[in-house]
Amino acid sequence: MEAVNVLTHPQIPGEPTQTSTTLLEKATATIQGFGPVNKIHQHLCAFHFYGHDMTRQVEAHHFCGHQNEEFRQCLIYDRPDDDGRLIGIEYLVSEELFLTLPDEEKRFWHSHEFEVKSGVLFMPGVPGPIQRQDLEKVAKTYGKVFHFWQVDRGDSLPLGIPQVMMALTRDGQLYENLAQDVENRYNISFAKERENRAYMTGPAHGIHPMANGGGKGLQTVLREVECKPAGVDHSAARVFV
Repeated sequence: MEAVNVLTHPQIPGEPTQTSTTLLEKATATIQGFGPVNKIHQHLCAFHFYGHDMTRQVEAHHFCGHQNEEFRQCLIYDRPDDDGRLIGIEYLVSEELFLTLPDEEKRFWHSHEFEVKSGVLFMPGVPGPIQRQDLEKVAKTYGKVFHFWQVDRGDSLPLGIPQVMMALTRDGQLYENLAQDVENRYNISFAKERENRAYMTGPAHGIHPMANGGGKGLQTVLREVECKPAGVDHSAARVFV
């Protein structure tokens, strides 16, 4: 099976960054601290598909940091170099934290067991024995991810509303040409990694039936509602202006 929608890297409209802007950035970088970003400690590569459309599959580069042993947060880019587009975010939680969520909330979270054990979730450039030490933990977690920028359809800017994304849960879902492209670029073998990770296990209680959309498709939609005003004339026709 080959991809209908292949990830693109659209050109962002606008003037090139000026030298004065670059100099200002260097000055502020020496003065300010970047605590949240500095906590990023690993790069994970995987694939996401839109919660309502599995034919739209996206290569996703996660740059993640732990908040504690049971919670990590990731910035997601379409590519790992300095020209990467920030296309989404993902939160990862332990099975213990996931089980505390209301059932309706659980539907937004996807399991990681198949992604890890199949080899398609990996740490670029990190030797297998080292990355497998952490991926043993990731296999037991759940993730909640939204993409803001639909680069797979060629959008040059982040258009529309954020979309809930899902992850692979069985063989036959991932487009073969997407898999082969990543394997070639990073000189890895998903099949070999699958063999090396056969000993790994997923959540202790098994994958929860409400996870992964509860087996149904999910799509983020926008609905117009009344906006509760604060400190303004409630009879005004418009809230913001």
